[in-house]
Amino acid sequence: MLPKFLHKQKQHPVLRAKLTFGQKSADKLTKFAGSWLFIFFMLAFIAVWIYLNMVAYTKHWDPWPFIILNLTLSCLAALQAPIILLSQNREVERDRIEARYDYKVNRKAEREIQDMQKDLEQIKSMIRSLKKK
Repeated sequence: MLPKFLHKQKQHPVLRAKLTFGQKSADKLTKFAGSWLFIFFMLAFIAVWIYLNMVAYTKHWDPWPFIILNLTLSCLAALQAPIILLSQNREVERDRIEARYDYKVNRKAEREIQDMQKDLEQIKSMIRSLKKK
């Protein structure tokens, strides 16, 4: 079961707001682009691209030094970077909200501990006064 502050967190307007298509897409792309599957996929893609261009007998669509491959990878990086940054900005906002709730929970716990210490001091003083009688 989730702590109470996490239940409250879902009530925050930023977290409750419906995500746009772009936000959902950015989150999905970031999740995929930051995975080992993506790295292996890209390594396989590059290896196949180079292999096909090296063994092609007649038409090398991208002969050495693979300019089109470089352009493709540069375009991929240029498009991926801002999308990943968008997703990270949203994650930072969620982290800020969670940090605020953590701070509130910690402050409340601190006040409760102080109240308990005051009560304990009162109990101690009552015991001392009873011992004196």
